[in-house]
Amino acid sequence: MDAHAAQLLGAGLAIGLGAVGAGIGIGNVSGKAVEGISRQPELKNDLQQVMILGIVFCETVAIYALVVSLILLFVAK
Repeated sequence: MDAHAAQLLGAGLAIGLGAVGAGIGIGNVSGKAVEGISRQPELKNDLQQVMILGIVFCETVAIYALVVSLILLFVAK
């Protein structure tokens, strides 16, 4: 395998695994928040704030994966 093929493979794996991980994380956060709200509806606002914060952190991982894949594609030689 030559260097360019390794770059393409690494970029694809970086964004692919980063997106899968973020999707799993967002699903877990959202599911647990809905479960918590259904158990204690009076805490809806507090749980919603924590849920949004968790989703933001999960999306940050996906954005970092995108940046890494773009660096592998266009900067690394």
